[in-house]
Amino acid sequence: MALKSAVLYEKMDPFIKSQRTELVKKINAVYYFEVSKAKGEPPEVQSQKWNRRKVGTADATFTMIDDDKIVMAQGKLNPQQAFMQGKMNIKGNMAAATKFTPDLLPKDAKF
Repeated sequence: MALKSAVLYEKMDPFIKSQRTELVKKINAVYYFEVSKAKGEPPEVQSQKWNRRKVGTADATFTMIDDDKIVMAQGKLNPQQAFMQGKMNIKGNMAAATKFTPDLLPKDAKF
């Protein structure tokens, strides 16, 4: 069974392309999201880039469960809260990670 948040990633490419110049200026980072269906299950890696270089190594990797990713996309949980509550782990460049905010996610994804 696919992740519920997969709908979000179907919307990401057109969203990023439509705002590419602004996003690159603001973010200039590659993010990987390791999203699991439930705690303790192996994650699926989903990557998004907000920079001009090719996707390769991530500047920051966010690990969380699918339901929390959806709540964050809906704007009911911000990344800082998720991190502080232990709902999201971050590996990599913390300065790049702090640039990730909910406004980087498309608002028209239906879950």
